[in-house]
Amino acid sequence: MSQTNPLLDLSGLPRYDAIRPEHVNPALDVLLEDARKAVAAAETVENPTWDNFVAPSEDAMERLGSAWGAVAHLQSVVMTPELREVYNANIGRISNFYAELGQNENLYARWKALAASADFAGYSETRKTIVEHAIRDFKLSGAELPDEQKERFMQIEERSSELTSKFSQNVLDATDAFALYIDDESQLAGLPDDWKAATRAAAEAEGKAGWKITLKMPSYLPVMQFAENRALREQLYRAYVTRASEFGPAENDNTPLINEIHALRQEGAQLLGFNNFSEESLATKMAESPAQVLGFLRDLAQRAKPHMQSDRAEMESWAKANLGYATLEAWDVAFVSERIREQKYAFSEQEVKQYFTEPTVLSGLFHLIETLYGLQFVPAEASVWHKDVRFYRLQNKDGSEVGGLFVDLYAREGKQGGAWMNDVRGRRKLADGCIQTPVALIVCNFAQGVDGKPALLPHDDVITLFHEMGHALHHLLTEVDELSVAGISGVEWDAVELPSQFMENFCWEWQVLPKLTHHIDSGESLPRALYDKMLAAKNFQSGSIMQRQLYFSIFDMALHGDTSQVNAQAQATAIQQELGIPLPPDYNRFPQSFSHIFAGGYAAGYYSYKWAEVLSADAYAAFEEEAEQSGSVVDPAVGARFRAEILARGGSRPALESFKAFRGRAPEIDALLRHNGLAG
Repeated sequence: MSQTNPLLDLSGLPRYDAIRPEHVNPALDVLLEDARKAVAAAETVENPTWDNFVAPSEDAMERLGSAWGAVAHLQSVVMTPELREVYNANIGRISNFYAELGQNENLYARWKALAASADFAGYSETRKTIVEHAIRDFKLSGAELPDEQKERFMQIEERSSELTSKFSQNVLDATDAFALYIDDESQLAGLPDDWKAATRAAAEAEGKAGWKITLKMPSYLPVMQFAENRALREQLYRAYVTRASEFGPAENDNTPLINEIHALRQEGAQLLGFNNFSEESLATKMAESPAQVLGFLRDLAQRAKPHMQSDRAEMESWAKANLGYATLEAWDVAFVSERIREQKYAFSEQEVKQYFTEPTVLSGLFHLIETLYGLQFVPAEASVWHKDVRFYRLQNKDGSEVGGLFVDLYAREGKQGGAWMNDVRGRRKLADGCIQTPVALIVCNFAQGVDGKPALLPHDDVITLFHEMGHALHHLLTEVDELSVAGISGVEWDAVELPSQFMENFCWEWQVLPKLTHHIDSGESLPRALYDKMLAAKNFQSGSIMQRQLYFSIFDMALHGDTSQVNAQAQATAIQQELGIPLPPDYNRFPQSFSHIFAGGYAAGYYSYKWAEVLSADAYAAFEEEAEQSGSVVDPAVGARFRAEILARGGSRPALESFKAFRGRAPEIDALLRHNGLAG
C-alpha cells in the first residue's frame, strides 16, 4: 500500500507533493493499528530493557508521528477545504490515541520497572533522562488518576485538540476573508513602490483594477507604517484587530473557544493535582513557579515602563506638532513611530530594505553558519509542498551528512501567518547502527518579489529569518542519538528560544552585514554610514517594544493562573492598565487572534521569549568578549563551544547545565538590559 499511499511510505522524507486528503484516513487506519499492536506487545514485556521495551515502541510511534506531522504541516501551509475537513475529522482520533497511551497503566508500570532495574544504573545520562521524562509525562497524562477521572481527562484532551485547531483555522479564515480594493492611487500616498507593485499584481491576478490590500503581514504592515491616509490606516487596523471575533461571522468567533479552552485547561490541571494550569505548564519548564515568572516579568516591566512613557510622550507631541493630531490613536502609532525614526536618524526602513534582497540574505546567513560551525549548505532535490519551497542538505566540511532543511519564505493564500520552525524527523541511531539524520523546516510569510525582481526584506524580516534558523540549527546540529531528547525534543520550553534569539544578534554586526546585503539596483553592500544610523536607532522605542512583549506574557500567565470563569478581554485591559500601556479602542479583540497561547504550544509559556532572552543575550556576550581580543564576533572557536555545549546536547540534560557548561556560570540579566538599551 505504501506504493499508492505516500503517507505510508516512510523510507525517506515525506512525499509532500503526492499527499492528498483521500490518503489520510486509510494511512491512519494502518498506522494506528500498527501502533496499537506495538503497545499491546510492550504491555506483555515481563522484564523491560531498552532493547525489548523502549526501542520497539519508539519505532511504531515515530511512524505514526511522521505521517500525522506531514498532514498537520500541510494544513498549515497549503490549506484547502478538503484537507481541513479530513484534518479536523482525525485530530480527535489522534489526540485520543495519545491520551490513552499516556494513561496506560501497564506501560507506566513497565517504565517504572525499567527505572528500578539493575540495568538502569549503567545507562547513559541521556537514557536515564528519557526514562525520567517518560515517568513524569505519564503522571502529567493522568496515569495515576482513578478510572472515572482518567476518562474525563481523556475527554478534556480530545476536546482541547479540536478547539485549538478550530481557533487557528478561524484566525486564518478571518485573515483570508478580508480584501480591500483601492482604485484611486492618491489614497495610497506614502506607500512604497514595491508594495504598490505587489498589491497591483494581486488585484490583476483576480481580473480587477487597482490595488488589493489584505491582512497578511506583507500587505497590512506597510499600510500601518507608511500610508499617509489616516482613514485607510484606521480601516485596516479595525479589520485586523477584530479578526475571529463577534464582529465577524459567528462561526469564526473565537470568543466561546477561548472560554472553553480555558475552562478545560483548568479542569485538567486540577484533576492532576495542580492549583491551576500555569502550575501544570511549569512542571516541564525551567521556571519553578508562576510567582517566580510573574516576578521576573513585572521586574522587567518596571524597568521598561519609564522608557515606554517617554516614547509615548514623544510620539504624542510629534503627532500634534507635525500632523495636527489632537489624539494619537492606535492606528497612528506605527506611522508616527516611523516618521520620528526617519527624522531622528535620517533613514527609513524603505531605504534599508533596498539592500536586503532575499537571495543575498539567505546566502549570507548560510555563510555565517558555515563559518561559525564548520558546515556547508548544499541545494538538493526533495518533494515539496509548494513550488517556492527549497531544500538543502547540511554537511560538515568533510562532506559527512548532518541533516536537511526545507525553507518556505513567502506569504500566500491558505498559509497560516507568522513564522515558525518545525522538525520533519529527529536524529536517532537505527537498529542497524546507522544514524538517521535530522530534518527541519522553516516557514515565514515574507512579501514576494514582483516583475522578476528578488524579494526585498525589511530588517525585521531578516531578524525573523535568523531567529527561525536558530531553532533549525538547534534541531539539526544535535549529536544525541536518542530520538526523544535529540535536537529540540525534550528541551524545556522556556529554554527553547535560546538558540533562536541568540542568532538575531548577528543581524546587527557590521562584519556580517556586507555578506547579507546587495542593493537591488546598484548591487552595492550596505554603506557604513547607513549601518551607523541603523545601529543608533537599534533601541529606538525599545521600552515600548519590551513592554508589549511583557503584556503578552503577563496576560498569558495570569489568565492561566485564574481558575474562575474567564473574561479574557477584561483581563487584557487590566494588565495594560497595570503596565501603563495606552488602551486600544473598545473594539480591539487581541485575545481572539492570540494563536500562540490558544492554538500553539505557548499556553502559560509565552514568558519563555523573555526568559530565554536572558540566556541568549548572555550567551552572545561570550562572542562579544572574545571579539574584544580577536576583533571578530564570528569566531569559529567560540562557535564550536556553543555548538558542542548548547546545540549538540538537545534535551539530554537540563538547559541550565548546558548553559553553565558553555558560559562557566549561571545566566545574568545584564546583557539583556544592555542589548535593549535599558541598562543603568
